[in-house]
Amino acid sequence: MFLATATSYGRILGANDRARIGVIGTGGRGQYLMKESLKLGGMEFVAICDVYDVRRAEAARIAGPRAEQYADHRQVIARKDIDAVIVATPDHWHAPIAVEALRAGKDVYVEKPMCHNPRDGQAMVKAVRETGRVLQAGTQGRGLPQFVAAKEKYIDTGVIGKVGIARAWYNSNQGYIKTAPPGMEKKPEGLDWERWLGRGPKVPWNPDIYFSPYKWLHYDGGMIMGIAIHVLDSVHHWLNLKNPRAVSAGGGNYFYKNDRDTPDVVTLILDYPQEVTATFEAECLTAPDVKTSAGVMLRGTGGTLWAERYVQGVGYEYVPNAKFSKQPAFKGPGTGAAATNILKNWLECLKSRQTPVANVEAAYYSSTACYMALQAFRTQSRVPWRREWDI
Repeated sequence: MFLATATSYGRILGANDRARIGVIGTGGRGQYLMKESLKLGGMEFVAICDVYDVRRAEAARIAGPRAEQYADHRQVIARKDIDAVIVATPDHWHAPIAVEALRAGKDVYVEKPMCHNPRDGQAMVKAVRETGRVLQAGTQGRGLPQFVAAKEKYIDTGVIGKVGIARAWYNSNQGYIKTAPPGMEKKPEGLDWERWLGRGPKVPWNPDIYFSPYKWLHYDGGMIMGIAIHVLDSVHHWLNLKNPRAVSAGGGNYFYKNDRDTPDVVTLILDYPQEVTATFEAECLTAPDVKTSAGVMLRGTGGTLWAERYVQGVGYEYVPNAKFSKQPAFKGPGTGAAATNILKNWLECLKSRQTPVANVEAAYYSSTACYMALQAFRTQSRVPWRREWDI
């Protein structure tokens, strides 16, 4: 049951209504989500918001002439005629903007990781529960056909048997070796740096932070928060996991020693109450020329099950253990990595008011698992789940 406040409802969309969407954060990811959403139809962009006027102008060309431009997200959220917002800001802004939007009666699509810590995540869960709004997190693996088909065919049916290890990886991601373009030593006039920093440390203009926030703990959380979330969420999705019992971490700065405060090699071990251990590995030393690889492999009594995010040919594969399984070996197609399916699911839920596939509670547990891993790395200790993190 949610509280029926004046801001809880927003406009109730009918089957034939076009959703009126505002986009907050219109860099590369925000513009990608706009383009994918326009392919699906059933919506229109009426507001564009970014702290940098160049990115606002780029997004406005995608949205069309009816979209108003804003530098402050609060002006978008205050509009009564907007049904929902897409939040594709740098990661440290995800949670506060999403909570403000939910409290203002807006449905939300928020990029991953949904939050950087349990406190912010709990505020998001509470806001969804109390307002009845729809929130979809950008963990797009829950909609990738190869992951969905593998789950339905081999996990939900019990064919995989008792799983002991879930191995996840995300290697050679180019985002973690990005550098600022030339000529940005001086801050552009049309960029509000103080607003971009938000709750973060008040540092002078730094083009490396702005153009590559992925490498910094506060703004992205490095590979532990920024990309582990994708494939660890797929482990959660496949095996219906929630909170880890405890998390350990290893790795370090083995090559990129001076341009970041996050590791360039990461290894994680996550133990779950369901008697399964998940592992995660990531490195960016092989980027950019080695093809990015990201996926999950389960090893259980029924055999092995593997799925990859970035392949176009074989996207998942089952190899049986004949002692426990009578199913034949199988290889299924891959589609590459795209947010299209979870965007479609979100747009459908705006009208049906159903719970989306990457809902706030699932996103909370996956994000908090990554938070635990980050704390384990920073303290070089094994971090157990704490009762105050329950929802």
